Amino acid sequence: MTDTATRDTSAAAPPPKRSYAKMAADESREDYSLRYAPHSFRRWSPTMVASTALGGIAYLADFAIGASIVFTYGFTSGLASILCAATIIFVTGIPIARACAKYGLDMDLVTRGAGFGYFGSTLTSLIYASFTFIFFALEGSIMAQAMHQAVGLPVEVGYLITTLIVIPIVFRGMGALAKVQAWTQPIWLIGMVLPFVVLAFEAPDAWGAFGSFGGTEGAGSGFSWLSFGLGTGVALSLIAQIGEQADYLRFMPAKTEQNKRRWNLAVLAAGPGWVIIGAAKQLGGAFLAFVALEAVGKTHALEPIAPQIEALKPWLGSFALPAAALFVIVSQVKINVTNAYSGSLSWSNFFSRITHKHPGRVWYIFLNLAIALTLMEMNMFAALNKLLGFYSNVGIAWIAAVAADLVINKRMGWSPPYIEFKRAYLYAVNPAGFGSMVIASVVSILAFFGLFGEYAEAFSTFIAAGLAVVLCPLIAWATKGKYYLARPNPVNGPHVDVPDVTATHACSVCETAYELPDIADCPVQSGPICSLCCSLDAECGDVCRTSPSSEPVLMPMPTMPAMPAMPTTSAARDD
Repeated sequence: MTDTATRDTSAAAPPPKRSYAKMAADESREDYSLRYAPHSFRRWSPTMVASTALGGIAYLADFAIGASIVFTYGFTSGLASILCAATIIFVTGIPIARACAKYGLDMDLVTRGAGFGYFGSTLTSLIYASFTFIFFALEGSIMAQAMHQAVGLPVEVGYLITTLIVIPIVFRGMGALAKVQAWTQPIWLIGMVLPFVVLAFEAPDAWGAFGSFGGTEGAGSGFSWLSFGLGTGVALSLIAQIGEQADYLRFMPAKTEQNKRRWNLAVLAAGPGWVIIGAAKQLGGAFLAFVALEAVGKTHALEPIAPQIEALKPWLGSFALPAAALFVIVSQVKINVTNAYSGSLSWSNFFSRITHKHPGRVWYIFLNLAIALTLMEMNMFAALNKLLGFYSNVGIAWIAAVAADLVINKRMGWSPPYIEFKRAYLYAVNPAGFGSMVIASVVSILAFFGLFGEYAEAFSTFIAAGLAVVLCPLIAWATKGKYYLARPNPVNGPHVDVPDVTATHACSVCETAYELPDIADCPVQSGPICSLCCSLDAECGDVCRTSPSSEPVLMPMPTMPAMPAMPTTSAARDD
């Protein structure tokens, strides 16, 4: 948020105040993009949050990815690749989804406290941002192909339209996204199911023939370890999707005795559960492409619009084209509003730490879309397998390191039992998560480019995951968890009686009230400071972390009975 204050360091000067740019100060658009999501803002039910999050996985890139894997490596190896990748994504997604929903934090803030440190997670912000614009470009390409098929619109013009159409929706934030996902869900469900219903009646033997399909590159219908490894690498490019799910899950209401069953199911379904639908879509997309292969040729079979049309023709005839185009356009709008929204969050997190400025989340929408549009115009769709295979090595190293911290390090006591995301309490870089991710990424990328032989090349993503999972706990153990906290959190750390976390404190810089988990004690301000004002301060010199610890400066609060949603044990409480 734009810092309009000029710091006066003279002893007699009052503490500087900060005012925010209009866009950044409007939380109905900002959606607490760089902050903890307060309980007062989490007004949606678990079911509503889950429904909105799952609406974002309507994308058809799964169709293209599944078809590309099976066409390249054959049905048997392709099926094994898709199922293996889905299992890895599901397992690593469980602890991340629960942490984001429990603590009201997005993926970047969880990463900070899960072994990466305050500046260490800037690299993962770039990784996540690249995921959003790569997949925005992929989805936009599919939408442009549909418009070209339907009305003859040049794909270059289609790229521009697919980019511009999402801006008004993403500009308005979570509320608008929730409405769009709800309103378009019936159309999407009908369009998703109908082609398979038609083929079940019109081509009942197609599934049997698909099971013996050897691909279009001569891979053969049998199982190959090399094909399995390479195919899994492509499918694992979707592992960072958990970040987009987390952008919704942070608005999950507090878990209570009354809603815990629905809460657990919603978090599981909307978090790692997306990949169950995703894997089914990959296989379904490959099947539709296989059925359409003879009629449209390989190139068009890999474009989801053509197989949709071919599948619907027996029942809809001349209406198959507009019906398929409508389905594709609706699907791509549903996912690309999520891609653009999540991209704006990741860019906001990145630039706020680098520049100490934040004009508002909405301005970064344009940066993300500009990069995505450039990729579309460069025809990235033609290099799908190579691009996604390369990205997988970095994405899985990041996600695996975070999951290892949440599952292993916290249980072993090498990492704080809660997620500390505020600059005032974090080291700049934590070698446990950051170091393990960098090492795993470098080694796996070298393997990906063939430095260690063809099997290491095929299984480079497994190398990335294995190294990250092993190195993160190993480094945390070797450093005795030293680099997780630069100083203890004196008020809402793990060893303090749980106060009412919904009680608010006025930030001494921006003079806005925030709930306790978003507040730190600041010796420079001699009072409480919100997490964002703390991030944007460019001149404090991090004295709170570099000077001897001082007594907390937050006003004392009476300890309140714990809310039903807030566990009263220090090891399990919400920060």
